[in-house]
Amino acid sequence: MPDSHLLPKQQQAVEQFLATNEPAPLLIERVGGRNGLKYKPGHLPANTIVRSHFTDRKGCNRNKFADVWLPDGTVKSLSIAAATKLQGFPDWYEFPQEAATAGSIIGYSVPPSFATQLFMSAQSIAM
Repeated sequence: MPDSHLLPKQQQAVEQFLATNEPAPLLIERVGGRNGLKYKPGHLPANTIVRSHFTDRKGCNRNKFADVWLPDGTVKSLSIAAATKLQGFPDWYEFPQEAATAGSIIGYSVPPSFATQLFMSAQSIAM
């Protein structure tokens, strides 16, 4: 993942987290929603990856949508490739180069591992 830096609101989110928690890796969205920035410690499941993470309000590409903050102060940008890993896509699956298009595929998809489990469960019930 490429190096990055925290935006002021992201830095506030880290400080808020550290006020009541031990340092731990955090996944922090770069764009806040109605309830402010969303962040998750590394030991919890990642936030849902949705299409809107990859486009702005005008429909333009948003290449940087989340960062990973590490307790040593290192900040990495969550890349499209990393988002595909979080979503469970296999390494061989090829995505378009445009962030908005790749993000649409990732954001609208059902994680492949979840789909596999769902279909296996449905198949066992049908038998």
